[in-house]
Amino acid sequence: MSIDAVEFLPNSDTFASGDATEFLSAPFDTYASSRLLEHFSVRKTVAYFPVEDAEETGDAKIEAILADEFEFNHERHRLRTPLAWLDNPSVDTEWQILLHKFYFAVGLGRRFHETADGRYLDKWMELTDSWIAVTPPGFIAADVTGRRIQNWIYAHYYFVTLCAAPQISPIFYRRFLASLHEQVEWLCANLAPARNHRTLELYAIFLAAVVFPEMRGAARWLEFSLAEIARNVATDLLPDGVQVELSTDYHHIVLRNLLCLRRLANLNNIAIPSSMDRALVKALEFSLHAHRPDGIVPAFSDGDPRDYRVLLQWGYELYHRADFRYVASSGQCGTPPSSRQARFDSSGYYVLRSGWGEREPYRDERFLMLDCGPLGAGNHGHFDLLSFEAYAYGRPLIVDPGRYTYSEAGEINWRAVFRGSQAHNTVLVDERNQTRYAPGKRKLKVSGPAPRHALRASINAPSFDLLHGLAESHEYPVVHERLIAFIAQEYWILSDLLHAHERHRYDVLFHLAHEAYGQVWQHERDGTHLVEAPHLSLAQCVNKDATTSIEDGFVSQRYGEKLLSPVVRTSQSGCCLAFHSVIYPYRDEAPVIRLRTLPVATESGVPADHRTQALAVTVAGDSATTTDIWLFSTLPQDRKWKVASYDFEGSYLWLRENAAGQLLACYRGAGTLFDGRHRVAMGGKDPS
Repeated sequence: MSIDAVEFLPNSDTFASGDATEFLSAPFDTYASSRLLEHFSVRKTVAYFPVEDAEETGDAKIEAILADEFEFNHERHRLRTPLAWLDNPSVDTEWQILLHKFYFAVGLGRRFHETADGRYLDKWMELTDSWIAVTPPGFIAADVTGRRIQNWIYAHYYFVTLCAAPQISPIFYRRFLASLHEQVEWLCANLAPARNHRTLELYAIFLAAVVFPEMRGAARWLEFSLAEIARNVATDLLPDGVQVELSTDYHHIVLRNLLCLRRLANLNNIAIPSSMDRALVKALEFSLHAHRPDGIVPAFSDGDPRDYRVLLQWGYELYHRADFRYVASSGQCGTPPSSRQARFDSSGYYVLRSGWGEREPYRDERFLMLDCGPLGAGNHGHFDLLSFEAYAYGRPLIVDPGRYTYSEAGEINWRAVFRGSQAHNTVLVDERNQTRYAPGKRKLKVSGPAPRHALRASINAPSFDLLHGLAESHEYPVVHERLIAFIAQEYWILSDLLHAHERHRYDVLFHLAHEAYGQVWQHERDGTHLVEAPHLSLAQCVNKDATTSIEDGFVSQRYGEKLLSPVVRTSQSGCCLAFHSVIYPYRDEAPVIRLRTLPVATESGVPADHRTQALAVTVAGDSATTTDIWLFSTLPQDRKWKVASYDFEGSYLWLRENAAGQLLACYRGAGTLFDGRHRVAMGGKDPS
């Protein structure tokens, strides 16, 4: 007897009562299973595409699944068949979540398409059927259902749409479609209220509506998902284009779902509101600037450092922006962006870079990204105000440590460790977090207000860039101001000012990349304290009241993975203090660097207080020796200052001299600069 014969009464064209197919619209509700499978495998009216998570669908992981071994988040378990889907063999809920998201189904489909090996098909049917048999709708969470719907449809692309003669069981296929319909219906009624989960869930509904218009709910799903996704875009993307949770990784996960929806709409001639296109372009502009020259986006707040350049390529295909294509191709095609500096004021992300590969290899450009914004909506923000990441010459140098885990189980709460201020490149005050993080009913919770933040100044000139940020925590009575001066697109000067009425302990922290572990050493030369790492010199003035140590820390490049990395800590106690750090990257040979703090006086000769600082940085390289003088004042109004042989009126001054003391370049803003009795004409808002 054939498989289809089991579904019909003898000599009848009607279904047996137990085989009614309410999930299909007419005439498909009358189709036998074999005819249904044939219809979906040969139709040409729907266009769609798979999206694969490369980390979860690598060949090694897929081959292991054939042997019933499942690895998620660097944790592997052998599971008996049929799988006990409702049990979690791990202490980390995220492991079971990944199991139920079915990323592996896409990998099994791709391998089947590549090899025609029936083992991949059999394993997909076995796992899918066993899941359907025991798992109630909505198990774990709505976002898990949304991601599973997406991955089931992407797997369908390989097992059905690309197969001239699908080899799957028609009865299984009917169960698969029925379960998919049930999950989408459940999801429509149980959407997450906002943010990244809601976006991926709405895209799952939209995807199901487009790919399976034969289902009874498809027209309703399409109308519902389009209306809700437009609303979600309006509320979840800030005016600067950054996703409201302020995680660089989650921004791109949301952007990927939205771009998939936009591409799918294009393929199937579905109209999308113009407001959504405008928002997507802004979100892509953030992505453009957030990518380091090596193609990786730093992992500010929860998330991992990842390569999202494919999204910029999609953006180019959708919106024909040549700068999107340029960054997507690492400078091989398209047109460079118009600015080296980018400001995203709503989210508080700021980017400085030396260029876009116009005069030197694209990967060698210098890049720095600063977080000077709010904590973010939801629960993904880290306590990292005024933290930054720096990159140069093909490698990350000072890095954001990432998230590592969401689990708080174990003797050490690693979730709290990686989220805390001590894990970031900022100034730690009294070893406390910038935001209160206290025990809740089940886990630690943010239980106090986030720090006050402000960007006091931003300068973008041909040879001088500046970011001046402020952080004021409610956890301690200290105001932290951080000034980052980008000098001649070569190196950075970090000046940290701490204002308080009582003594506090201050720790200036720099987390170096994992690749530097075991290769960091420190020494003193000519009054300068130097920390040397591969392709990086970190210089500070010798200070008898401060101590600098190199400690063990951790960075996480993937969830569940932590790697040893060096942490440079400079510590000092006091009320109002200033720390100056020169971050000097180099390609081949380390330059000789000397730092000196310079006395600053008022017009009448009175020494300036700690709010006005000056530093001389002498750099001796292969070709020349130069000295950079950096002066800033955080006072509210411009004043007149005397420093070295110069008289200056203003708040920010940079100038470069050669070994003979001749002035080569300067930036003086709108202020005036005199060398002795002679006014210096060069500089102004556009330095020479």
